[in-house]
Amino acid sequence: MAALKKGQNASATSKPWRSLALILIAIVALTGGMFASGHTTPRLGIDLAGGTSITLAAVPEAGQESAINKTNMDTAVSIMERRVNGLGVSEAEVQTQGTRNIIVNIPKGTNSNQAREQVGTTAKLYFRPVIATELAGGGVAPTPSATGDGSEQDSGKDKATDKATEKATDGASPSSSATTQGRAVTEALKADETPSASPSGTAEGEASPSASAAGGASGDADSKLQAQYAALDCTKESVRAKAGDGSKSSDSTVACGQNSQGQWQKYILGPAAVDGTDVDEASAVLNTQTGAGWVVTMDFTDEGAKKFADITGQLAQNQSPQNQFAIVLDNEVVSDPYVSQALTGGNAEISGNFTQQSAQELANMLSYGALPLTFREDSVNTVTAALGGEQLRAGLIAGAIGIALVVLYLLVYYRGLSFIAILSLLVSAALTYVIMSLLGPAIGFALNLPAVCGAIVAIGITADSFIVFFERVRDEIREGRTLRPSVERAWPRARRTILVSDFVSFLAAAVLFVVTVGKVQGFAFTLGLTTVLDVVVVFFFTKPLLTLMARRKFFASGHKWSGLDPKALGAKPPLRRTRRPSAPAQTKEA
Repeated sequence: MAALKKGQNASATSKPWRSLALILIAIVALTGGMFASGHTTPRLGIDLAGGTSITLAAVPEAGQESAINKTNMDTAVSIMERRVNGLGVSEAEVQTQGTRNIIVNIPKGTNSNQAREQVGTTAKLYFRPVIATELAGGGVAPTPSATGDGSEQDSGKDKATDKATEKATDGASPSSSATTQGRAVTEALKADETPSASPSGTAEGEASPSASAAGGASGDADSKLQAQYAALDCTKESVRAKAGDGSKSSDSTVACGQNSQGQWQKYILGPAAVDGTDVDEASAVLNTQTGAGWVVTMDFTDEGAKKFADITGQLAQNQSPQNQFAIVLDNEVVSDPYVSQALTGGNAEISGNFTQQSAQELANMLSYGALPLTFREDSVNTVTAALGGEQLRAGLIAGAIGIALVVLYLLVYYRGLSFIAILSLLVSAALTYVIMSLLGPAIGFALNLPAVCGAIVAIGITADSFIVFFERVRDEIREGRTLRPSVERAWPRARRTILVSDFVSFLAAAVLFVVTVGKVQGFAFTLGLTTVLDVVVVFFFTKPLLTLMARRKFFASGHKWSGLDPKALGAKPPLRRTRRPSAPAQTKEA
């Protein structure tokens, strides 16, 4: 029999314990991480855990019926997906239904309620100057620095922070005193209409003709707005839902907003100065340099930077009615920062008493707030997991039957070798479970019914790898070799076959994951994950374990219950080394 090449499979032959120790250490470490994270079970998808299904219908604005088209609907779906993903909600499904409906399925779990609120908030995002504000029940409205809504400043400008803080503590802004129905609001509205500079040729203190005309034309509108503001009770949800209805972006309006203390405030807001589409990017950042804590940074488009510089310049210079603007989403104020100077750099930072969660929520709204269409919430249904639970039980029963049949086949056909195969299946199952549990909080992976199917299909892939290896070993024994050299000679050929087979399975899973959406991706992901784990288990567990077992008398002697009985396999007579005939001796001539 030809001897093994020097150094061939040296580590696998002489040090199988090293490979076994590595995989066992990995299992222990991953299991420890699973218990340390507190996520001891895989996250479940909406079909297994239940959740919320929201139906949104596109509502055309007057004379813009043609705006409801495939392009705008696809854009809206993309933005809603990014909103939900920005909150870390996994397994959410956003898809169109018909020509004007969008279905959003949000699984039960972390941040699902917040995702529902943000997905249902479908109107456009605007930056509006604040004309007047007060607490919904009357009284002094807290300043942004006190409520945690933040002060607006150029990124990195400490001086601007000081000025904003000074104004908040001095109480010089109109929001520092109650603006009740009557004179305070009226004066605020008039101040908002006053031009920042009088035209040339107009005497100081004399109203310009254009200002007078504008004031006369808008008197009725101001009275109506003042009446709406006086009647606005933001503590009532039904009233909040209708606040600002019918107002255009170019009109002044009323709105409601909630501060960090949970108190509702009501606002009179000027015409929109900046549109949400003018925000290029927003993100939540932990500012450790200035000690500001969590802040929200914004980058504007070129056009948005000009608009933002104009409005912040006017607010900072005139301070009339107050140097404050509101970020309004779906007619609700989500933040009302102060402005201390014109922001001309195309980027800005909102700082205040933000938590990581509140900063991320605001950044998410700023980044994905603008939709090409307006939507109304047609229906909200709670999806129960009863049907999914029944299907899961049916799937698990089918998986258990499949595993039982595989184990029965291994016991009958491979006998003692089935011990190695069953242990390998258990190791593969343990790794799959632990990794799925860790991937839930790490990347948002959620286990759905197709993913369960992928895991069941993987049982066959794993068993196939064992069978390929065992049959190669048995072939070597049939050739008349003993077990130990048979294992080492069979491994290189079996390894190539296993790698090629698993590569094809992984490639199919990868293609399926890329070209599909929704739940089918769960099947592809699980299939790809278990295929990779199959390679790891075969290389680091099955092969080293068989190498160790080949040194045991039960297997090495070919016991009839070992599954490696040479007689039962029809082995040829043992191969023996034969010496080459020696060359005939040569005699020297005398």
